[in-house]
Amino acid sequence: MLFYRINSVLGLRSIFCKKEIKLVTYLDLFLDSLNSLPDFLIYFFLGLSAFVENVFPPIPGDTITAFGAFLVGTKRLHFFGVYFSTTLGSLAGFMFLFWVGSLLGRRFFIERDYWFFKAEDIFRAEEWYKKHGYFLVLLNRFFPGIRSVISIAGGISKLRAFKVAWIALISSCVWNLIWIAFGFMLGNNWETASDKMSYFLVRYNIAILILLGLVVVCFVVKKTIKKRKSKGKG
Repeated sequence: MLFYRINSVLGLRSIFCKKEIKLVTYLDLFLDSLNSLPDFLIYFFLGLSAFVENVFPPIPGDTITAFGAFLVGTKRLHFFGVYFSTTLGSLAGFMFLFWVGSLLGRRFFIERDYWFFKAEDIFRAEEWYKKHGYFLVLLNRFFPGIRSVISIAGGISKLRAFKVAWIALISSCVWNLIWIAFGFMLGNNWETASDKMSYFLVRYNIAILILLGLVVVCFVVKKTIKKRKSKGKG
């Protein structure tokens, strides 16, 4: 199952796993229930999942968006309905955390050092904003797991909300368009589609995590060398 495979990588939970028994997960049950709802409620839950995924990173919003994309491929849902609802939800979730960061301020998050918003992650995101500015907002949708940190750090950094909203909208539009186009091309077999989506998602997440790890290593090495040089001059 798609969600189980992704969660195996991310360390999230599934209901159970036994040999030679079909895996059943919370998301599988949710998707079955979702598919039985009227169309307007499916659109609502797609948007809600996109919002919640930004606010609570462990929630697999992209997986549910992928299912919405699959339903577009089966002609169950309309392209623009899925596209609009997921994009609006993504933007709303990003801007919600942006305003939270702006209102509560840097000190609030640094002192509390939440496990899902670690102080070191805030520091790192602030450094990235100093170097890349609004370009980081543009890339936020393509960084799984740290989108919420980018949102909060943007608010803490006092970026212009109107400009951030437009750039975040562009980011969400591009990301969701890719997903929905992908789902449309996968055909009408969810088992086959989920296998392909799982294959792509897991490898994409691993690639991004490796890339982010390399960026962090380069940042630490560069900072260490700079400190040693300054000590040598002193």
